[in-house]
Amino acid sequence: MRRRDLRYTGTDRSWDSRLFDEPQAREGATSLRFAVHQDPGGHVTGYALYRIRTAVDVFGNNKSAVQVMEFVTTCHQAYAALWRFLAGIDLVPWIEYEGAVDEPLPHLLTDPRAVRSTQVDRLWVRLVDVDRALAGRRYATPLDLVLDVEDSFCPWNTGRYRLQANGDEVACERTHAPADLQLTSTELGAAFLGGTTLAPLAAAGRVSELQPGALARATSAFRGDREPFYPGGWAFPAY
Repeated sequence: MRRRDLRYTGTDRSWDSRLFDEPQAREGATSLRFAVHQDPGGHVTGYALYRIRTAVDVFGNNKSAVQVMEFVTTCHQAYAALWRFLAGIDLVPWIEYEGAVDEPLPHLLTDPRAVRSTQVDRLWVRLVDVDRALAGRRYATPLDLVLDVEDSFCPWNTGRYRLQANGDEVACERTHAPADLQLTSTELGAAFLGGTTLAPLAAAGRVSELQPGALARATSAFRGDREPFYPGGWAFPAY
């Protein structure tokens, strides 16, 4: 199965690198294994790459785990079916998975508290060209806003930008108009993927609202439907 079957991009070379299964890198786990889900028409709608690590603790308790390396689905049915398969692997009481902050997984379980999660740093964003970056994404609500941005690391970004968005029509250009919000590239990068919102950053004194109402409008517009995610800790008992 190729990733493009799931509407993802990737060259054969990148896949060869991704699936290169060097024994020294397994840390005692099995080689990569694959689970694929198909709909009734035979179309691939999801897959999981995983290993099995056998282990016991000092008291002899079974601490073996299914280590999920990659998990991709295009529908709810595939998502639930693949987790059901992984949780049903015999004699392996734990599953380890790096998922999104708002991963639906706990809500599939009879006991959501069985999931033990730890938040880790996994995704960093740096906007190299502010105008191109802001024009390249879409916004949850219509927006017409002037941002006063300071960027000491990429000084060419420093300045004011008028951001106009209405559905798929988005434009971001430099302007001399009065600013609605004042912030640095750090706060803009934090909000760019739609997870961290501008309102708590403003409450912390890191974003200044110069025109009443601008903060609420920007906070709503930048927000995404899901938390941003890059594969990165979940562990819960499989039985």
